[in-house]
Amino acid sequence: MAIVTFCLTVACGRSEFHSSTSSDCRLIQHALGETCVPLHPQRIIPTGSGIFDNLLALGIEPIATVSTFVDSPHLQAKIKEYPNIGLDGEPSIEKILAMKPDLIIGDIYNESIYHQLSQIAPTVLLPFTHSGDWKTFFGLTGDAVGKPEAAQQVIDDYYKRLDTFKQQMGDRLSQTEVSIVYVYPDTITVYTTAGFNGTILQDAGLARPPAQNLDATATQQRDSSSPIQYRISKEVLHEADGDVIFVISTHGTPGVTERLDRLTADPLWAKLKAVQQGRVYEVPDYWIGSGPIAANAVIDDLFKYLLEPS
Repeated sequence: MAIVTFCLTVACGRSEFHSSTSSDCRLIQHALGETCVPLHPQRIIPTGSGIFDNLLALGIEPIATVSTFVDSPHLQAKIKEYPNIGLDGEPSIEKILAMKPDLIIGDIYNESIYHQLSQIAPTVLLPFTHSGDWKTFFGLTGDAVGKPEAAQQVIDDYYKRLDTFKQQMGDRLSQTEVSIVYVYPDTITVYTTAGFNGTILQDAGLARPPAQNLDATATQQRDSSSPIQYRISKEVLHEADGDVIFVISTHGTPGVTERLDRLTADPLWAKLKAVQQGRVYEVPDYWIGSGPIAANAVIDDLFKYLLEPS
C-alpha cells in the first residue's frame, strides 16, 4: 500500500516515524513536522476538547479526554465516561503514557510538549488560529484519522440542517439581527462574525448588528486581545443590542452569576430593544465551542428560540 501524504500546513520540518513502516501507516505532514500514523488507530487520545468533539462527530471513541475549562453540557456528559488526562490544552504526560495510545492528536498550542508526546506515540499537531476556523480544523482531524469522507458528510449534514432552518424562517431571516453577548466575571464582550458562533449565524443567513459584523482583522483592531470578540463598557452597551440577544454565561465560574445579575439590573440594559421585546435568551457555552457537536447544539437553539413558539 502506498504512503498517503498530505500537508496540513507549510511547516514540515522534523519527522517522527516510531516503529511503523510504510505498509501499516500513513505519512502525515502537520504543524510541527511529519508523522507516520497508524492506518487504523484504535487508541486515540485528544489533547483538547475541540478535538474530542471532532472525534465523537466522526464516530470515533477516544480512550481518554481532558477536562474542559468551561461547563459545556454538550460534552460534559460524554467526558465523564472517559479517563481524564488533565486540563484542556494542558494534558498530563504521565497520564497519557499510562494509557498507551497509538495516536495522539493535538493542536499548535501543544508545541511545547510535542517532543514528549512524540516519544509516547505518533503525534499530530493541527494548525489552529481561532474558533472561526472550526470547519477546516474538523476536516484536518478527519484527514489525520483517515476519515475525510466521513468528515465531509458531517459538514454536509450541518448545511442541510441550516437549509431547513432558512426555509422555515422565510422572510424573517433577513429581518432578524442577532447579537451574541458573553459574560465574564470582570467584563462583558460581544462576539463578531469571525468566531465559531459567528460563522454558524452567517451560514444560517442571519444578520448581525453592524457593530458585530466584523471579520477577524477588524475585531482585533477593535480589541487586540482577541480576533473573535471585543470588550464593551456601559457607555457602548447599545452595541450589544439586536432583534435577538443570545447571552452566553458559565454559572459555574466564580463571579459570573453576580456579573450577569448586575448587567440585567442595569437601566441601560433595560433600554435595549431586544430586552424590551423579551427576546433575550441565555444559552450554555457550547456557543463558544469549536466542533460539529457544539455547532449542532447551537443550531438546536436557533430552531428553539427563533422558530418554536414561546
